Amino acid sequence: MIVHPGVPENLRWFDESRFGMFVHFGLYALLGRGEWVMYHENISRPEYRKLMTVFNPGKFSADEWVGLAKEAGARYITVTAKHHDGFCLFDSKATNYNIVKATPYEKDVLRALSRECKRQDMKFCTYYSIMDWHHPSQFPGKSKTGGLAYNPSQMHPDRKAEYVAFMKQQLRELVSNYDTAVLWFDGEWCDWWTEADGKDLYTYLRKLKPSLIINNRVGKGRKGMEGMSKSSEDSGDFGTPEQQIPPSGFPGVDWESCMTMNDTWGFKRNDNNWKSKQQLVRNLADAASKGGNFLLNVGPTSGGLIPPPSIERLEAVGRWMKINGEAIYGTTASPFEKQLPWGRVTQKSGRLYLHVFD
Repeated sequence: MIVHPGVPENLRWFDESRFGMFVHFGLYALLGRGEWVMYHENISRPEYRKLMTVFNPGKFSADEWVGLAKEAGARYITVTAKHHDGFCLFDSKATNYNIVKATPYEKDVLRALSRECKRQDMKFCTYYSIMDWHHPSQFPGKSKTGGLAYNPSQMHPDRKAEYVAFMKQQLRELVSNYDTAVLWFDGEWCDWWTEADGKDLYTYLRKLKPSLIINNRVGKGRKGMEGMSKSSEDSGDFGTPEQQIPPSGFPGVDWESCMTMNDTWGFKRNDNNWKSKQQLVRNLADAASKGGNFLLNVGPTSGGLIPPPSIERLEAVGRWMKINGEAIYGTTASPFEKQLPWGRVTQKSGRLYLHVFD
C-alpha cells in the first residue's frame, strides 16, 4: 500500500483503491421502475409491504457479484443495507421488515456478500438511509395534489429518540456482525436530522470501530462536499459528489464520486440510456486525476442478476484496468493547476501517467 502524506490511517486503503462498485438492490427491483418508486407513484405502506411476500432473488450469487467487481478492477463494494423504503437486506433484530424474516427467500444477502468479500480480498461497505419511509416514527406529508409526500419524511416529535436508538441498533449490527469497512449514509436532508445528530452518530460509530470510514452525509453534507474539512469529525471522513466529477476536485480532502451507468440507481426496466464504455473509463481517470475515487453503480434485477449492459461495461473497464491499473491505484492528483485540454494526468512515486483522451 502506498501511503500518501496527511491521509489518516483508517482512510489509507480507501485512498489507494480509487475504484469501487455501488449496488442498489431491494424490494423496488420487483417493480423495475427505480428505487424511488414508492415515492414517485404514491404507493402506500401496506401496498408496498406486499412486495416482500414475493421478493425471492433466487438467482443471486455473492460469488458472481463480488467476482464481477473484482474483474472490473474495483477494490470495494458498497451495498444498500437499507434504502429510503426502510426494507433491510440483512437479518436485523431491530425489525422483521428484512429479507430473512419477511420474504420467501429467507437468506441474508449482506451476510453472503460480507463473507464473499473476505474470501476474494475485497472491502465490504454498506449504504444506510437516515430517512425511513416505513418506520412508524416517520410519516409522509401531503403533496400539492393530495398524494403521499414521502420525501422528505416528517418525524413525530416524541418518537425521534426511539428512531435514533433503532438506527444505532441496526448500525451496530452492520459494524459488529457484518464487519462493514465503510458506512455510506444518505437521506440526511430531512429537517428533523441535524448536524448535531450527525456528530453524535459519527462519534458513536467510531467508538464501536475506530477503523470505520463514514461519509459526510452522516451530517448535513447532501451537496457532496458541504462543510468538509480535513479535521471536522461532524462532516464525516469523505465527501460524496453525486452524478458528477467536480471540475477541480477537493485538494486536501478525501472524496468519492458516485455515478450510475444509465439514469437510475435501482433496476429500471426501460432505462436504456447507458453511458459508453469509453466514457466510464474516462470518468475513472478523471476522478483519479483530481485525487478522488469513482463509485460506479449497478442495479440488479429482482431475481438477483446484474443486467447484461452493466456486466459488459464492468468487463470493459476491467480489461482497461488490467493494462493501466498502475495509473489509477495509489495515485494522487495531477500536479498541474489547470486541466490539460487533451486528457488527464495522475502521479505516483515520482512518475506522471498521461491519460490521453484526444
